[in-house]
Amino acid sequence: MLIGVGLGPGNPDLLTLAAVKALKSSMKVYVPGKLAADLVAPYAEPHILDFPMIQDKEKLSRLWETNAKIVADEGRKGVVSFAVLGDPNVFSTFSHLRRTILEKYPDIEITTIPGVSAITAQASKTGTILDTSFVVSDGSPVGTQIIMKAKHPASIEKMLRSEGFEDFIFAERLFMENENITEEIPETGDYFSILVASKRHAKTMEWFIL
Repeated sequence: MLIGVGLGPGNPDLLTLAAVKALKSSMKVYVPGKLAADLVAPYAEPHILDFPMIQDKEKLSRLWETNAKIVADEGRKGVVSFAVLGDPNVFSTFSHLRRTILEKYPDIEITTIPGVSAITAQASKTGTILDTSFVVSDGSPVGTQIIMKAKHPASIEKMLRSEGFEDFIFAERLFMENENITEEIPETGDYFSILVASKRHAKTMEWFIL
């Protein structure tokens, strides 16, 4: 098994209990650089993998495959973690590694532990109140929309399909009792509902954006 662990924005006090537990229980913990290594060090020995910031697609592809093989080979022996700053699923090195492992080593089970992301970290530090819809971008094409409080998910799905979104996941009460995650989009949802819509071509393009 491979666990993607979110380490938060860089302050060791902002590691979650779940992150610390995963680091302590992993047979090996991989990281993409020294900042992540320093956060991991109190709980496990960090193993740094090389992830240079380059734009050459062929070199990037070989790099992901090399690192994916290292992680997958150890993941077959037991539980390993790949720990990153922020959240492993938000503009993260882990996302690229995960795609390669899913493609090349489908026998490896993958899960993630969320971390405090740069989005919420900046809100705390800058005093920004995010109580209306907002946009987060790294300059790449918009490939995903996340609709919170999706009380009428089927209607939202219909609207987003007209805008080119093709894949949808509906989730209710995440990390709570009676959690529900489904690709069958219902007519109604409760207050703790989220609808995630994605464009398939955007996922492919994102592969080469670091």
